[in-house]
Amino acid sequence: MERIIIHSDLNNFYASVERKLNPELCGKPVAVCGSEEERHGIVLAKSEEAKRFGIRTGDTVWQARRKCPALITVPPRFKLYIEYSRKVREIYARYTDLIESYGIDECWLDISKSTLLFPAYGGEKFMEKDGEKLYSDGFLRHLGDVIRNTVREELGVTVSCGVSFNKVFAKLGSDLKKPDGTTVISKAHYKDIIFGLPVGELLYVGNATARKLKEMGLDTIGRLAAADDSVMYKTFGKVGQTLLKNARGEDDGAVSHVDEKREMKSIGNSSTYAEDVTDPKRIKRLLYVLSESVAARLRDAGQGLADTVHLWVRDSELKDFSCRKKVRHTALCGEIAEHAYSLFESNFLPPFKIRSLGVTVSGFDNGKSQLTFDETNGNYKKREAVERCVDKIRKKHGYDKLQRGIVAEEPDEMRDDVKSTHLIKPARIEYPDEEV
Repeated sequence: MERIIIHSDLNNFYASVERKLNPELCGKPVAVCGSEEERHGIVLAKSEEAKRFGIRTGDTVWQARRKCPALITVPPRFKLYIEYSRKVREIYARYTDLIESYGIDECWLDISKSTLLFPAYGGEKFMEKDGEKLYSDGFLRHLGDVIRNTVREELGVTVSCGVSFNKVFAKLGSDLKKPDGTTVISKAHYKDIIFGLPVGELLYVGNATARKLKEMGLDTIGRLAAADDSVMYKTFGKVGQTLLKNARGEDDGAVSHVDEKREMKSIGNSSTYAEDVTDPKRIKRLLYVLSESVAARLRDAGQGLADTVHLWVRDSELKDFSCRKKVRHTALCGEIAEHAYSLFESNFLPPFKIRSLGVTVSGFDNGKSQLTFDETNGNYKKREAVERCVDKIRKKHGYDKLQRGIVAEEPDEMRDDVKSTHLIKPARIEYPDEEV
């Protein structure tokens, strides 16, 4: 029998929690925003009313207010959002123990063996197509509705649910009907529902990949599904095979058990700035700020050293660029930042206008790499010990109490503790065809 996978996505999560706790905000354009004073003045979440004014996540506060002068802004309360996220997962756990998180506000649930836990369904549970016995769309929609209604009634926040026979289509479904909707992408009818959608709607197809697929004439999911296997492999390598598999409904990825730790493949942080960055010196300083967070998170994660540094850039026209380079294994902020800046210098010449930057590391060795004599002689271990000591001092006395000289040149950036103020979703990295 086919699997039943639900992807649940909490709608406008941070803003919804704030309105739940402050009913006076209901029906008004609301945005949860970072601190303008500390250059975190961007929109983290917004209500449906704010969306109607064209406000987007990542907009600066001044951009959002220009779109909607009546916008109400509130500061983020991350501990509170984490607590609500935990309560939502407790509801999911009533129906299955196969619960895989995709960030603080999204989860996959595999309820293939748990349907008896749901209230009785009055309609037909099954249908036949091409001689195969399949679950009916009505029954699948009922299951998603049970999840939605329970969360709304008990916690006062809403979720959108996608119900399908694999994780990729379930995720796609949850994006199609918001807020508080259930979309079924069943095995019997998935081609009718998704083959006409833009290829960029498919999970793991980022902006750069979507542009490349469109250049090949593969602008819809259906056209991608019908693409020639050899051409896709030649153009994208193994990634091309995965893209075809996902578009054709052949994803067979399992939903992890609630207690299972997901393998960490990358660690990164990004920031959007209140105004365009045009000074190369400031670019370098900002990359150091991001690399401080990345290196500290890498040490906390216990993944050992990384051998690949990725750079992501968004310009003033909101065009994205990404690249990567192989490096010697490292967990040092200075080395990560210098590699990221060399990638930037190689690809951007003044004048430029940069709106967002991101630094990510991957290729973890899990403590298995052996440093060479040259690396040991270069005091790598001493420098790593110093960075670990800095971590401890910052945790005890505050992030800004101890800073690198390059970061301390700008007081606002010296206080920019990216690690503590950014909640991370699993990374979606665009891999270019060639390493730099």
